[in-house]
Amino acid sequence: MSFKHRILLCLVLFSSSCLSITAQDQLTGRIRGSVTDAASGQALPYAQVMVAGTSPVVGTLTDGMGRFQLPELPVGERYTLHISYMGYEPVTAHQIAITSAKETILSISMKESIRMLSEVVVTPKVDKSVPLNNMTLTGARLVSIEEASRFAGGIDDPGRLMSSFAGVASNGTANNDITIRGNSPQFLQWKLEGVEIPNPNHFPESIGVGGGILTAFSTNVMANSDFYTGAFPAEYDNALAGVFDMKLRTGNNQHHEHAVQIGTLGVELSTEGPFGSEPKASAYPGLYDKMQYVEPPADNKASYLVNYRASTLSLSAAMLGGVLEEVAGMRYQDWTYKLNFPTRRAGTFTLWGIGTYDDYDQPLPDDIAATPYLPYTDKAHQTLNVAGLTHRIYLSPGNYLNTILTFCNTTNHRVIDLYDLNGNWVAPMADIRLDNTNLILHSFFNSKISARLTNRFGVTATQLWYDNDMNIIPTFPYSNGEPMRSIGKGRGGSTVFSAFNQTNLRIDDRWSLQMGINAGYFRLNNELTIEPRAALKWQTTPNTSLAVAYGLHSRRENLEYYFVEHPQRHTYPNKHLKQAKAHHLVLTADWNIGENLHFKAEPYYQELFDVPVEADTPFSIINQRNFWMTSLLVNTGRGRNYGIDLTLERYLLGGYYYLITASLFDSRYRGGDGRWRNTALNRRYVTNVLGGKEWFVGQTRRNVLGVNLRFNFMGGDYYTPFDHELSVAEKRPVEDTSQTMALRHKPVFVAHAGINFKMNRRHCTHEIAFKIINATGHADHYGYNYNFIRQKVSEIKARIIIPNVYYKIAF
Repeated sequence: MSFKHRILLCLVLFSSSCLSITAQDQLTGRIRGSVTDAASGQALPYAQVMVAGTSPVVGTLTDGMGRFQLPELPVGERYTLHISYMGYEPVTAHQIAITSAKETILSISMKESIRMLSEVVVTPKVDKSVPLNNMTLTGARLVSIEEASRFAGGIDDPGRLMSSFAGVASNGTANNDITIRGNSPQFLQWKLEGVEIPNPNHFPESIGVGGGILTAFSTNVMANSDFYTGAFPAEYDNALAGVFDMKLRTGNNQHHEHAVQIGTLGVELSTEGPFGSEPKASAYPGLYDKMQYVEPPADNKASYLVNYRASTLSLSAAMLGGVLEEVAGMRYQDWTYKLNFPTRRAGTFTLWGIGTYDDYDQPLPDDIAATPYLPYTDKAHQTLNVAGLTHRIYLSPGNYLNTILTFCNTTNHRVIDLYDLNGNWVAPMADIRLDNTNLILHSFFNSKISARLTNRFGVTATQLWYDNDMNIIPTFPYSNGEPMRSIGKGRGGSTVFSAFNQTNLRIDDRWSLQMGINAGYFRLNNELTIEPRAALKWQTTPNTSLAVAYGLHSRRENLEYYFVEHPQRHTYPNKHLKQAKAHHLVLTADWNIGENLHFKAEPYYQELFDVPVEADTPFSIINQRNFWMTSLLVNTGRGRNYGIDLTLERYLLGGYYYLITASLFDSRYRGGDGRWRNTALNRRYVTNVLGGKEWFVGQTRRNVLGVNLRFNFMGGDYYTPFDHELSVAEKRPVEDTSQTMALRHKPVFVAHAGINFKMNRRHCTHEIAFKIINATGHADHYGYNYNFIRQKVSEIKARIIIPNVYYKIAF
């Protein structure tokens, strides 16, 4: 018996033993966590944690280190917690799910009240729109992984989940890029554990810029994170459109937990737990009448979290009869880890990282004679490795120092060869080799000076190494018989320095002010940037607020763009490019209509300048859709985006939830020829309607059935028509630049769906799910090519449907 068959047999036997538990057994789950001060991160000892709606009352107090553990609760419903602490604003955590296989671990932060105790009205509240970063007043939202993982259209991909939110659009079923308010997807910054990282997607830039096929890690390893859509605080630099500030969750430091998932997209393995044996918890009854107190185990144990995925899309392609033909040759692996080592006096050390290994092999079509386009082969090999070491230490009450050392490396080798219509090799079309390494040292000091005033100061030093060699034919991706030439080659290093300071002032219980400044220096082009940021928030009533935020932002280009070679002089004029910049102005009106219903309206204006463009042509980096760059650029371009984002969200309560978003906007740019035009992604409107329902089923209501749907309707993007006569003469698509971005594709309507059934058994949980991307079978636009049969330029469309059927066991 092979090793693979032995593993499968063990899994089946273990699953059978779990399923054999009788229906009469009472299953329970556990909720534990910590309560901290929102501004300083310090523990709040002896805070009260109560489970709402229980009789007799179930609750506990945090211990001297701010930790709590509730008595075990029956599986079969969701729970709401009320957390209170003298001198702090009460907090409510709604609709917490528990399972029999995994502990639910919460991190709850509380804001210190600035009013006298006699003035405080104890009214617990929840606002899930408030981001994790306490230095943020507006322009961001919390991404709750427990909630967002339910959303249809996500298939456990954090990148795809973002397109559910107001102001965000995606650009095709096969791509998870994130377009914010009409900006280019490459204007988004990806951060992980507080550090900027390269594009963390499988097959990055393979279909367009800024995205990929899937994010390099699943929602199973993510903690709650922040997503910014404009006017972000001073600690965020090198971004024009937005920031996805992602966090990895810390592994369970009390119990070993494991999960195995097998599906049409591949296999996923996960394990977490404490280093060493599991501690024993001791229970102490009756601190208060009708209230149980469970003492949490010692929480200073080191823990680990490791996740691995391996996949091929060929099985999904076979299920749908070849509609995934374009991506069926893609194979990928990824791994994620986080090792946490708390100490008694030296602070907490965390070793974390992600990695990917991607291969793509597109062969010649089976029936070349029937192929209307010149056939080609496309082979790509891409890797990503990110490893970080984080250290956090409290130097005094309210003050901590956070330091991160990070190593990032990306490689991309892609070879494309052209063949004739008889299947004979003609010539190479592209040979691209990219190897970029970053070593980043980031440190900030956070000081809670008082209940009203918090300050954060930080510095970042980044050493860049690059070894890039790009060779393509001049008319790539189309061929006119010209030989391949070097378009860019660079090998060496450079340095980036940045520093920021930001201050949050709570003027009173209704007014808050945030001010900051970011300064950066890029040694490659010797540019110094100074960027002020500010925000003001007015809590008009307990349930409504108004806020305004301004920020000046800038962004460096991809390193290979700086090394585009002048075809005659063999110099690199792009090395002197300045960073593109943008003024952001955002207004926010928030209204908590009820306990679980929230409305937000956010009008905005963005003015982009110093945008790289090609002189005397319509080209602008704003419309860049390919990862290679052949243009010689100058900083004379501009851009302008304005609109309004609307959100109506009902949080899960009573077994159902919904999210309705609408974005109305206009996005224009000025190219190198000085004319204003529509940007390629000026869709004008984007709407989303999604929702879901869950039922607790079975004799003891311990099983959960969930159904989730999402409908997306948005305007088409703009494109440039082709000169038919010139295209026929050159046997390749030739754009009519006199009509750049003059035409528009049809509107897009896409539906996604998912259904899952979760079975709780003693010490294990089974889940069976079916999720599908593009259930309506919408055909995405993927460019144009010259059709040799019809003797004209034809649009390339692909109806890509991605099904994911999987079985998962957690134990």
